Amino acid sequence: MCLFVSALLLIVARTTSFSEGQRKNTLNVVPKDPYVQAGTDIRITCENLCVHGEVYWTLNNELVDQRRSRAINSTHNVVSLRNITLDKATVMCRCAFTQEVLGGTILRTYSKPTKVGCIWHYSDSLPFLRLPDLFTCTWEHRHHFPGKINYTVLFTSWLDSSRSEICSSHVPTCTWKDSRLLDYLTLSGNYSVTVRAKTKHWEVDSDPFEFYPHHILQIQRPNLSVFAFSGHLLAEWTTWTASKKHDCQVKYDKEVLSKTLEAGEKGNMAIEKVESCTYYNVAVRCAWESAPWSEWSREETVLSRLNRNDVTLRLWRKVTEPGKDGVRKVYAMWMEIPSACRGTFTYFIQKAVYKGHEVQGDYGRTLCGNSTCTIRVNEEAHRVKLRVFHDEVLLAEDSVYVPAVGETSLPQVSNVRTSSTRGVISVRWAAPPQPVRGYMIDWTHDGLRYHWMESNSTSESLFGLLDQKPYDITVTPLFGDKTGLGARVLQICSTIAAAANFSGIRVEVGDKSALVSWNMEPQDICGGVILHYVVFYGTDQGPQFNVTVNGAKREVLLKDLIPYTQYSMYVKAVARTGASESNVRHFNTKRFVYTGWRSEKLTVMMISRGFKDPDFVKKLGAVGSAVIVLLLSAGLYCAIQYKRFLEKPLPNPGLSSVALWPSGGHQKGMFPFRLFSYPSEGVCARVYTEESRLTRTDGSRPDPAVGPREEYSGPGFTGKPDARDERADDLGETFSLSSSREFSALLSEGGGQSSPYRSQGSIESPTHSTGKEFQCLLPGKHQQLAATLAMFGCID
Repeated sequence: MCLFVSALLLIVARTTSFSEGQRKNTLNVVPKDPYVQAGTDIRITCENLCVHGEVYWTLNNELVDQRRSRAINSTHNVVSLRNITLDKATVMCRCAFTQEVLGGTILRTYSKPTKVGCIWHYSDSLPFLRLPDLFTCTWEHRHHFPGKINYTVLFTSWLDSSRSEICSSHVPTCTWKDSRLLDYLTLSGNYSVTVRAKTKHWEVDSDPFEFYPHHILQIQRPNLSVFAFSGHLLAEWTTWTASKKHDCQVKYDKEVLSKTLEAGEKGNMAIEKVESCTYYNVAVRCAWESAPWSEWSREETVLSRLNRNDVTLRLWRKVTEPGKDGVRKVYAMWMEIPSACRGTFTYFIQKAVYKGHEVQGDYGRTLCGNSTCTIRVNEEAHRVKLRVFHDEVLLAEDSVYVPAVGETSLPQVSNVRTSSTRGVISVRWAAPPQPVRGYMIDWTHDGLRYHWMESNSTSESLFGLLDQKPYDITVTPLFGDKTGLGARVLQICSTIAAAANFSGIRVEVGDKSALVSWNMEPQDICGGVILHYVVFYGTDQGPQFNVTVNGAKREVLLKDLIPYTQYSMYVKAVARTGASESNVRHFNTKRFVYTGWRSEKLTVMMISRGFKDPDFVKKLGAVGSAVIVLLLSAGLYCAIQYKRFLEKPLPNPGLSSVALWPSGGHQKGMFPFRLFSYPSEGVCARVYTEESRLTRTDGSRPDPAVGPREEYSGPGFTGKPDARDERADDLGETFSLSSSREFSALLSEGGGQSSPYRSQGSIESPTHSTGKEFQCLLPGKHQQLAATLAMFGCID
């Protein structure tokens, strides 16, 4: 019993020791989960519980250099980690012998606030203070701390080295607003600011920001006024801290002008580079030397006045061909004065005959619109003048020359070439042989709205064009105060359409097929040429298929579809310039039924539509021609073979040893077929002919050309008959039995000494053979055969 209790206590003691060891293993690395300032060093200690061997360290599962760790005694090992910059890292202590993890810790880094800066500035609610009443500091802080961070701004004066808290926040900015601010800050002396960041785990101070108050003082935003004059703007402003030298900047329309003002100098600046009748937004800001800029003043919007030096009418004209009465229309155009310009503007056109270099006569003036006017002139040369009045005062004028009809001696450009790239048309031409002062290029896409520009080179690029529009371009040389003849290029597209648009899709559905057809909108001159179509189709859950169709066709038969299934399809038109797609179309195939007639209907439909296609007609004609040639060749071959067959010699019945067959003209009971036509079903099992050795009545010998006949002994014969062959006297003779009595008598003979076959002649020769040799009818069958022949009327 004592032994049992002792053993139980030992087990409990070991278990307790093991549990304590396990608990110690979880706490054998110190410090545990520390926060370390980024860029600093740390030492971590591990309790060595290895039975055999040393320990080693890992940082984020990577081996730490063994030179950084050392054993401080037999039970502890320490590692030194330097310049830690990782936001988070896992450090583990492992046993070298078993690679068992003895313990570990997680390092987290924090950093101190950086880029601290402060400004001393005014509040908008108190603009009349002598010195600013706000002190604001900002900074940056890079951290990954999930909790709240408390920031405190510590202020140090050159008079007092102790640091005092002036404001606190939870965001990287803080404003100090206190009535005692002016007591702390004076325009002389040196100050510093430190930002402290603090959490429940760590606390860190920024580097001190040292400053002089006048270097951080932000003066008040100026008060601005802007005035418009002819050709320029005038900006004027004032500040409440103008008693000291300061710099100012004036901003307008993406331009910034700078000016330095002495103490007490009034702020003003003339803005010269402005366009007539244009709205401008103007603002100004100022700053003391080395101090931050003030806030921009409130923007002032002003409309610039019309400057007559900016008025460029750029008068041009387009002249039509003369009518039957010789009258031509002159379409005059010029640059319109901006509508924002204030006042009343009046436009007048005058025309006069121009001969030599003088104007002869004045045809009065025509009141016109703001930018275009149409007048009529005869076939003579004219000069057209435009005059513009502003509030009844002449503002500007310009004139243009109109050549006479048939005036071919004027210079003209040649070899005009155009190209289009990404909506820009480039025009190039060759200069005329006569000297010119420039060129006028005009272009239009509808003949109503014109654009024009003057150039001194032989190439220009036209911008701002409408997409997919054909343009007419004319290049006219200018010389002296006249114009030459225009060279015109027609229908140049700014851009080419990717492909035409679809106007409709039709689907004729069967159970296993569908005929898809589509229409395209009419293509204009700037439409892309369609190379081919691609029809995409498939079910929602199944695979997707596509079939390519030639660009000249607009239909396709989709085959091998699943009956009673919903399909979706769309068509894609592909051109060199891109592609366009139709809307998605859904259709349901029909239930599976016998569709022979439907297939024939679809086939007929496809063929009928194909006849409308010129390519289909050509292919059908080629196939038909080939079929006709094959049929003619086959017919000719058959005719030749048939002719050869007719030329073969027919066998001579006169040379046969078979008895005469009854003729239709000699017998009452005429058979529609030959007797004994089936030898195996005749009187004998097999029938063999005998050689005829009969002689002719004229005593002539057998024809040697016939030759001896082959002798054959069959099972129905015991010997060879002896007879003479005899040639028939007439090949056209009809062979028949000599008489029905003779045939009946022959059948009635029991011995049958004569053959059932007769020789080819009117007179029989006596036989020299015995009955045994020629007996072929069985004795018991004689009467039955005779009765059968009598039934058919062959014998009496």
